[in-house]
Amino acid sequence: MHLGVLGNPGSWYFADIERAARERGHRSTRLDFDRLVATIGPGGVRGFAANADVEFDDIDVVIVRTMPPGSLEQVVFRMDALAQLEAAGKTVLNPPQAIECAVDKYLTTAKLAAAGLDVPQTVVCENAESAIEAFQRLGSDVVVKPLFGAEGRGILRVSDADLALRTFRTLERIDAVLYLQRYVDHEGYDIRGVVLDGELLGGIKRRAEGDFRTNVSRNGRAESYTLSDSEHNVAIRAAQAIGTRFAGVDLLYDKSGQLYVLEVNAVPGWRAFGRATGIDVASELVTKLERD
Repeated sequence: MHLGVLGNPGSWYFADIERAARERGHRSTRLDFDRLVATIGPGGVRGFAANADVEFDDIDVVIVRTMPPGSLEQVVFRMDALAQLEAAGKTVLNPPQAIECAVDKYLTTAKLAAAGLDVPQTVVCENAESAIEAFQRLGSDVVVKPLFGAEGRGILRVSDADLALRTFRTLERIDAVLYLQRYVDHEGYDIRGVVLDGELLGGIKRRAEGDFRTNVSRNGRAESYTLSDSEHNVAIRAAQAIGTRFAGVDLLYDKSGQLYVLEVNAVPGWRAFGRATGIDVASELVTKLERD
């Protein structure tokens, strides 16, 4: 089996997948999104990874390990190219539709709520006037998130009306979508469950270090955690609602004990998860892909 991994140069995750693939007798090649070329002709649609001089005909599985910033046209083309590869019979992990949903916080939150899962009260708009009205309705204590983003980047908590108005006007000026969630007062930790093909691989508890964001990339600490039956069920349902085969599902309790789904990550990291749990996620991935 030949794995094509869309990942950043020097990616630890590519190296880990390459190691797991080699141990099971497979090979892997790192690919770059910005070097993809799609050709359409009498033979149909073909993809070519110019950086690695590899025809996609020679690749069995495409694993998406990054979604670099780009213009709207570039992002749409990347998603279209992944969809064409899937239509041509290639396994794409995660499926393009799931990635497209998961990178869009509004769409993700809407799908989770439609599936009957509890999410923090959320308002999404495009202008500062609507945002300040939402700020007041949400209790004047909100978390503002970029519509597209990961690892806690660009997220801020706002609980002052003057600062809120300045923040919303700044975002309006740069044509950003304003995504506001009611701040969930919590005990300083959240839970991540890692789901693969409808099964829970394991879980971690992430504790904040002087920050309401618990992301390990933001200096949070991860420890192994066994999800309860109800948490397990919610994590599986959340991954299914977004259409992911492989996902990191983030859960958060408020101080009254209400459980919320915060996010479903379709390109989840597992470095801290693996250290905390001892689970070899890359090997689990490769083993599952062998069965496709």
